[in-house]
Amino acid sequence: MSGTVPRRVVTGHTPAGVSVVLSDGPVPVSRELPEDGVFFHEVWSTEGAPARVTAVEPDEPTQRTLAVPPPPLGTKIRVNEFLPGHLDERGLQSPVHRTATVDYGIVLSGEITLVLDDSEVTLRAGDVVVQRGTDHAWANRGTEPARVVFVLVDGELDPALVETLPGGLDGLMHGGPRD
Repeated sequence: MSGTVPRRVVTGHTPAGVSVVLSDGPVPVSRELPEDGVFFHEVWSTEGAPARVTAVEPDEPTQRTLAVPPPPLGTKIRVNEFLPGHLDERGLQSPVHRTATVDYGIVLSGEITLVLDDSEVTLRAGDVVVQRGTDHAWANRGTEPARVVFVLVDGELDPALVETLPGGLDGLMHGGPRD
């Protein structure tokens, strides 16, 4: 496991409605795909919209589902680390995948290449990508780890768009990157 597990501070309320820090420490769920050189640090997840805000969460939201996309009408925030030196024969570090989501990817450090059907773009610290349900893969082709925050928002692919996709929704990711 990576030595750079993010710190998470969660706020909430006392029974009297006073705002307080409920927890402060490393994210409780981190997963590793050693063959891919990728770490997933799960920060938070919401279910439904609008997100229900209670004084205290009834259970740990990052342990509710470990799937890549968020729950229906939900959101998910995670920090991914992509280690260098883990490219496959196609020069990719992740499988090519598509989710019915809008994802905001914020590069914190290093550089990461977003690979699309017809092009690729290298993102560096401070860059933000808005990923809108496209088939894509990731590749760290640099020499340093790349650290990216991903905020995933459940979405619905427009039926007219789905008609243009090879295979329609057959390749849609519902579980994890290697499920």
